[in-house]
Amino acid sequence: MRTKRSGMLSSFLWMGLALSALSGKAAAMDLTEALDDKNGHWRLAVSPYTLHFHPSPEHRYVWAVGIERQQHNDWLAGASFFSNSFGQESGFLYVGKRYTGLMASYPKLYAQWTAGILYGYKGEYKDKVPFNYRGFSPGVLAGLGWTFDNKWAAQVNILGDAGVMLKLSYDWH
Repeated sequence: MRTKRSGMLSSFLWMGLALSALSGKAAAMDLTEALDDKNGHWRLAVSPYTLHFHPSPEHRYVWAVGIERQQHNDWLAGASFFSNSFGQESGFLYVGKRYTGLMASYPKLYAQWTAGILYGYKGEYKDKVPFNYRGFSPGVLAGLGWTFDNKWAAQVNILGDAGVMLKLSYDWH
């Protein structure tokens, strides 16, 4: 059974990974400069399926739709609207980075992380995410994806110790 303590531990782990990804070259770069890229493109993303590691009768169908501005330098910013695991309308505003060329033998494989502010876990579900204050909490996602062509991609995001989410995206230039 998932406890509040294990959920917080997992969240600290994911936040630590995100912060370490920001270190080095990325941390030295001004974020506004990183996101000021005239050669970027837009990405529409939908999530039709989420798998919970520990299913519960309280869980509801989870869906998401979002839009991202993907920069030429692989930085991104976006917003997502979704129904959380408890049927509450929720949102996520974020920045992040995509890493392509991870393996020469699999050039279509990429990794991506995002970090930002999450809203929506309220009432009796406020303790389902750490550091929740009146429905607002930090959010971090990490994922692995595959680009099918220059427009379509699929990605699997890890949701801490709660589950994984399938994301399909379409890029337009």
